[in-house]
Amino acid sequence: MNHYPVWKNILLAAVVAVAFVLALPNLFGEDPAVQVAREDYDSVGQGTLEQIKEALEREGVAYRTAFLDEGRALIRFATTEDQFRGRDVIESGFENGFTAALTQAPRTPGWLRRIGLKPMSLGLDLRGGVHFLYEVDMDAAVTQTLDRYERDFKALLREEELRYRSVRHQDNTVRIVMRDTADLAAVEELIEREDPNLSIVRDESGETPALVVSMTEDQIKQRQDFAIDQNIITLRNRVNEVGVAEPVVQRQGADRIVVQLPGVQDPTRAKKILGATATLEFRLVDQDGNAYEAERTGRIPFNSKLFKERDGTPILLNRDVIVTGDQLVDASSGFSEGSPSVNVSLDAKGARNMLETTKRNLDKPMAVVFIEKKREFQQRDGEEIEVDVTEEEVISVATIRGVFSSRFQITGLTSPESRDLALLLRAGSLAAPIYIVEERTIGPSLGQDNIDKGFLAVKVGFLVVVVFMAFYYRVFGLVADFALLMNLVLIVALLSLLQASLTLPGIAGIVLTV
Repeated sequence: MNHYPVWKNILLAAVVAVAFVLALPNLFGEDPAVQVAREDYDSVGQGTLEQIKEALEREGVAYRTAFLDEGRALIRFATTEDQFRGRDVIESGFENGFTAALTQAPRTPGWLRRIGLKPMSLGLDLRGGVHFLYEVDMDAAVTQTLDRYERDFKALLREEELRYRSVRHQDNTVRIVMRDTADLAAVEELIEREDPNLSIVRDESGETPALVVSMTEDQIKQRQDFAIDQNIITLRNRVNEVGVAEPVVQRQGADRIVVQLPGVQDPTRAKKILGATATLEFRLVDQDGNAYEAERTGRIPFNSKLFKERDGTPILLNRDVIVTGDQLVDASSGFSEGSPSVNVSLDAKGARNMLETTKRNLDKPMAVVFIEKKREFQQRDGEEIEVDVTEEEVISVATIRGVFSSRFQITGLTSPESRDLALLLRAGSLAAPIYIVEERTIGPSLGQDNIDKGFLAVKVGFLVVVVFMAFYYRVFGLVADFALLMNLVLIVALLSLLQASLTLPGIAGIVLTV
């Protein structure tokens, strides 16, 4: 009679026992919860957790448990209604430096959590959530690069003390007109030294000879690919700021990005944060021009640009930008003298520009321009069409009282605005605008329905196989049934251990395995 060695039986029993323990967290289900994290990525302390519990009890919001989990506070609720009320209480009481995100928290016992065991992750079709398909504006990616070239060329010519009439971005080119045409050769050599890949053509067709600088086809392709890759990184950062577990952010095709956020129950806020193309510009105020006259007549001074403040008051700002949003390296919301503020840190280049500007312009006003790009539907010739809209608003005007460079504050915002702006700036600005071309929301009830039907299929399939094997093969059939059960346990255990997402097709695969 054949006998297996004792060590093989012990090994088999150990594997089965470990698999049962790994699969255990999947038996306890989930609770609606709120996850609270710090905006500066530091850990939430026990003191903050106690304050959250006191605030919830004071407002009469019932919660099941509240504890610290991996540097974040997790508060469980019995119902989704309590979950939403709890989120509102936390956001209103802890809006400075904290984010509160809706989530689902497993009811795993503490002893299993302490050894690091979690239930398997569920995909979008099972857990519910939102699906966004974004299209990247490739033309805007190239336009932004040419705008940057325009600013850089102006700064370069000033550094080399080469006098120019104008440096303007026109029709996918940057046109440089010098005061002295004899300087064109020097300018051409200077630009070639800075970026030898640019195409430079001398245009002598007009009254004044000029240099026309354009990007090559390879540069345009590289810039567009960079815009896609950078937007993916930025979207991932923004997803992390929102506090979503197991997100999917990946490229689809030449100019599209797919974002899937399982478990998200507030798609409006997620869409606002992910798709926002908000950025900032810092400009000096034009004190010589008359903004009201410029608005009335439409005649704007050559080196100025007309903006409006938040109350609709017109204001003239210098056309030259001191610092742009892509030169910000960190931002956090806070309070300055009792008013909401955004604390900003600049990179080396931005700090140098800000230092030079503040040195030369003490006691002069500087403005902060908030820029947001979006798409709107408008009626034209009786048809509703979608158009790109850029909203520019001066959110703050302050007098330069001292010299500063890399660190300063922005005021003039409400608390929610300062918190969202700091989030966007910290996560990084988009390299090119993105627009939603497809949006789907899968509610938790539909996801639960998919789970129920999927596992019903597994149960029915397993039961049919068990009955057939036991009836046809008797004792040997029961042994095979036990092996099949162990196979299912091992599959669930591995999915839980690896934290791989289980989707509806995955359940179909398990049914086929049975």
